Amino acid sequence: MIDVSLLLVGAGNMGGAMLRHWLASGLPAERITVVSPSGRPAPAGVKVVREVPEPDAGLDYDVVLLALKPQQLAAVRGGALSRHRPKVLMSVLAGVDEATLSGLCEAEAVVRAMPNLPVAIGRGVTALYSSSQDATVREVAEALSSPLGLVEWIAEERLFDAVTALSGCGPGFVFRFVEALASAGAALGLPKDQAMRLALATVDGSARMAIAAEEPPSVLADRVASPGGSTRQGLNVLDRDDALVELMKATLAASAKRNAELAAAAR
Repeated sequence: MIDVSLLLVGAGNMGGAMLRHWLASGLPAERITVVSPSGRPAPAGVKVVREVPEPDAGLDYDVVLLALKPQQLAAVRGGALSRHRPKVLMSVLAGVDEATLSGLCEAEAVVRAMPNLPVAIGRGVTALYSSSQDATVREVAEALSSPLGLVEWIAEERLFDAVTALSGCGPGFVFRFVEALASAGAALGLPKDQAMRLALATVDGSARMAIAAEEPPSVLADRVASPGGSTRQGLNVLDRDDALVELMKATLAASAKRNAELAAAAR
């Protein structure tokens, strides 16, 4: 973990999870200040304040990271935040673009980040975007994101709505699939609790196998499905008229559209 001074604005579910992994990865607690209007206690050594502090005698944080909800942005816009001059302003606010973030303070560079829910267990995905090509900026962003799981840089900011729909909202869709798989098993006569255990273990094992495999998931599916076998019969239902693909396209399109709407409202 790179040694930086950090002002974390917002330490709810996402911000709190990120904070725990940074500390576990070696970022010194005394280098972190958390802005928490509720005054919620932080891990030992981390300073907690109720509002964004004024810059201290010309010294500023290396990184200011915004981890509040997009609708809470108005509460910190202007005021003390505008007087900070961090090297990097990093934001996990869904839908809030770089141009909007650039107006919040006098940061040398802005990095947008989209972490998803599994970062809470260190197995998430964090997508990053910045118009800055400064190697140090990217090193800092990656150092803060890598303890949370997979890190992916996005080439164009316009793709952030798609990233949010896929990996940001994706855990919710996977949870729905697990529930549907278990419900389908229960409909065949399995006890509900047993069907859920089987569904969860099946998804977990299959995901791990897909991650480790050199072949794409489509090839793995075909390997499981012998001609005329039971898996093939089930896949025929999912593959008919590209039913599953079309369903997921519509699902992600709806999420991406809503993300764009939220972005417009935040400007």
